Amino acid sequence: MLKILPILKCVNFVIGSVVCWLALIMVLLQFSIVILRYVYGISFVFLNEGVLYMHASLFMLGAGYTLLKDDHVRVDIFYAKLSERGKSITNILGAILLLIPSSLVIFWFTLPSVLNSWKIFEGAMSVGGIPASFLLKTLIPLFCVTLIIEGIANIIEESAKGKSE
Repeated sequence: MLKILPILKCVNFVIGSVVCWLALIMVLLQFSIVILRYVYGISFVFLNEGVLYMHASLFMLGAGYTLLKDDHVRVDIFYAKLSERGKSITNILGAILLLIPSSLVIFWFTLPSVLNSWKIFEGAMSVGGIPASFLLKTLIPLFCVTLIIEGIANIIEESAKGKSE
């Protein structure tokens, strides 16, 4: 199992390293939208939707990377006071009982909608918008997959820590 750990970690690292650039591109695009609107009086729906697509991509695809870096939101009331072994057990149980099952449920219930969206190549949300709502919906199962990958990686990593102690 330890042999696949670097591969699992690499998946979210690569995705996160690429997706992080969306934050800069999103800011530049939003700045351009504001300049176009308030200086030149021009507005394009597809540019506004572009910000929405990038924002969704940044958060949905960046979730696994955030978990990889251990920068996710954690309720630290009890966790901070636990020993390293207690933290490892909490992380393993959290992944097995909460993270992976909830990700699988979300994946399972959203997949039909995503597949239907792909069948018809669902178009823009607004007139003049980006004609690719199917791509936006695809982020949901990808979000689940990245979290499941990182959850499995965390289980393997935490289990290895426990055996080395």
